[in-house]
Order: sequence, then structure tokens, then C-alpha cells
Amino acid sequence: MRHELGRKVRQVLGPLVGAALMAYFGYHAVQGDRGLIAWWNLRFELERIDQQLAMVSAEQAELEHRVSLLRPDSLDRDMLEERARIMLGTIDPHDLIIPDPTSTPEN
Repeated sequence: MRHELGRKVRQVLGPLVGAALMAYFGYHAVQGDRGLIAWWNLRFELERIDQQLAMVSAEQAELEHRVSLLRPDSLDRDMLEERARIMLGTIDPHDLIIPDPTSTPEN
């Protein structure tokens, strides 16, 4: 009887250990630090960062264009006047000022 019980335990124990190992490695293949879910999240984060890079690159190109207009070899008088007015806080008497209806008055 004891010999029979030991044989049945060995028959069940092998597949049980194998199934436990498969479950362990399967869980970590999906949920682990380098599993499918982590890869999925990294992919979406990379897409978001690529979009942000595209926006920053476009902004950089616009700023580089505006800076090129202020270089001494290709000075744009309108750009120079705009920058001077912003820096000095002045307006021309012939300028038309249109108030922004969405802004709140400062107290």
C-alpha cells in the first residue's frame, strides 16, 4: 500500500511541478518588468515622446527662423521694430490696439 501511494505521488508530482513552473514563467512573461504589459506601456510612452519631440522641433524651427530675421546680414526692419517695442514697452501713435475680450482686467 505504501509503495503504491509513493508511486501515485511521483506520477502526480512531476506534472504538478511542470504546471507550476509554466504558470510562474507565463505570469512573468506577461506581468514582469520586461513582460508584454511593460513593453506595451513603453511603446505608448515612446509614441507620446515622439509627438512631443515633433512639437518641440517645430517650435525650434520657428524660433530659428525668427532669430535669422534679426541677424545683421539679413535684418528685417519689421522684426527689429517689433522686438524694440516689446523690450521698451512702447507703441506707435498709428498702431491700432484691439483689446482681448477673454482677458480679465488687472486690479
